[in-house]
Amino acid sequence: MKHILITPQSGEHAQYTSGAIATFLEQHLDQFGDVRQDILKAIQYALNPSRGGLLILGIDNETLVGAVVINHTGMEGYIPSNILVYIAVHREYRGKGIGKMLMIDAIKNTSGGIALHVEPDNPAKGLYEKLGFTNKYLEMRYQPSNH
Repeated sequence: MKHILITPQSGEHAQYTSGAIATFLEQHLDQFGDVRQDILKAIQYALNPSRGGLLILGIDNETLVGAVVINHTGMEGYIPSNILVYIAVHREYRGKGIGKMLMIDAIKNTSGGIALHVEPDNPAKGLYEKLGFTNKYLEMRYQPSNH
């Protein structure tokens, strides 16, 4: 399996465009996913030179089998420098260590800390803990209602 790193400097990959990556994530994030429009926003943010981030793709015989989207926060010091927005592995390739390889690549290719949100019942939670992620805070959100 090979990995492809896509950054604002490298631009989109000819074969694995933002749209293709968004489709993959939409199909393989399962119940932990978002709508395509929001996935595309995160990808576009990562590829925007004034904001930044990166995408890492896992490719097996030209088939996209894994993807990571990391956005740079620009808030070093008081919030982690990066947020892992999405990671997904193709259903038929799960359990083969691809998620771990992608996460290790993500850690190597970012500077500063990485924050992520994970549901308590997400099987990937154990992987994150093995890689050194800790649960320092309880996340709370306020979402205003539309009147």
